Amino acid sequence: MPHKIRIAIVGAGETGAPLLEQLLSADFVKVVGIADLNPDAHGMVIARSKGVKTYSDFLELAGLGEDIDIFIDVTGVHKVRDALRHYMQKTDNHHTVIMHELIAVLLLSLSKGKLVQFKHDDLDY
Repeated sequence: MPHKIRIAIVGAGETGAPLLEQLLSADFVKVVGIADLNPDAHGMVIARSKGVKTYSDFLELAGLGEDIDIFIDVTGVHKVRDALRHYMQKTDNHHTVIMHELIAVLLLSLSKGKLVQFKHDDLDY
């Protein structure tokens, strides 16, 4: 196990931004990058201010390969989930775990002591 858990995030909006803030506050976590199509998304602004690398293409971020321990998808978009899984298989990455948005919402909710609202209705995996 590395000294720090290396995290990548795709989705820097309503769920991704508070998740990023929480992850950045943990000394045992290294956020290696965050991706979003909107460079002005709140999480992208936070990331740049904290020196976290930002990407407009989540597959470019996924290209870090096994330098990512956990890849958190908080987009709520099936095509993103499918493309990310396909990319991991294609590149033979058996190290990185893809974490579903619902788990991120659970962790945020536990830290706040109440259920955090999220905007994506479709949380099928």
